[in-house]
Amino acid sequence: MDWEQLRFFLELARAGRLVIAARRMGVDHTTVSRKVQALEKNLGRPLFLREHEGYKLTEAGRALLPQVEAMESAFVGISDSLPHLGEQLSGHVRIGATEGYSTLLLAEQLVELGQLYPHLKVDLLALPRAVQLSRNEADIVITLERPERGPFIITRLTDYALHLYASADYLAQHPAITHREQLTEHRFVTYVDDLLFSKELVFLDELVKTNQANLRSTSILAQQQAVAAGAGLAILPAFAACKEPRLQRVLADQVSFTRTFWMLMPIELKDIARMRTAWNFLREQAATQQDVLLPQSRETKEI
Repeated sequence: MDWEQLRFFLELARAGRLVIAARRMGVDHTTVSRKVQALEKNLGRPLFLREHEGYKLTEAGRALLPQVEAMESAFVGISDSLPHLGEQLSGHVRIGATEGYSTLLLAEQLVELGQLYPHLKVDLLALPRAVQLSRNEADIVITLERPERGPFIITRLTDYALHLYASADYLAQHPAITHREQLTEHRFVTYVDDLLFSKELVFLDELVKTNQANLRSTSILAQQQAVAAGAGLAILPAFAACKEPRLQRVLADQVSFTRTFWMLMPIELKDIARMRTAWNFLREQAATQQDVLLPQSRETKEI
């Protein structure tokens, strides 16, 4: 029996759709269809029901699935015991994360992943919204909110700090800020309320009761650029603001927030070698970036 055909069967059984299975395998959807049809021909029976909403396993497919999963687990075990086999790791992994974390940290980190596994293809979804695992938008998601339920593997990836910032030019041209009460005299840059994708991004109401958000954006990077150009004050992730020399921290001893990044993956993907490799790599990278994610962590507190 052809292991290559079985791999495509397994991916389609998990994905339920040709296009999703093809994306995960890094091939065209016609390749998935052809491999599965060849396997069905070899076995002499259909493994899937082709329905409008996707592919569902037949009785024969359900019987075959645990056997193929056992073969996959054995292969993963061999790969773990023989590290040099990692050079042959291939396929496709799609990672979704918040815009700031993706752009300012993950993009650079994934270069190293590509160097370690040159045959591995990675998609990075850097979006100013939540990436949905339930819609098969990604294989691994880094998000701000921990789901209460769902068939996911979940880990607390890292905490990160956010502080209040303004540009040196803005601070020089406006009244000095030495106490939180003085913030009502200033302009702010923040998120667009009705397009906010996570309650974890609500900061300004906790900090100051004001309606002086003169500029709003769905993009944290756009907010940072506006603040650096002198638009006002904003609460920004420390890992982002540290890369912008025009920014200065405001009320450093009075204002600081902490939020958490959670990492999720469908349970059905946990034993796929490339998924587990990417998952472990992201965890290791987050651990090595603590000085950037949580600078001066002893002084950081939640408001």
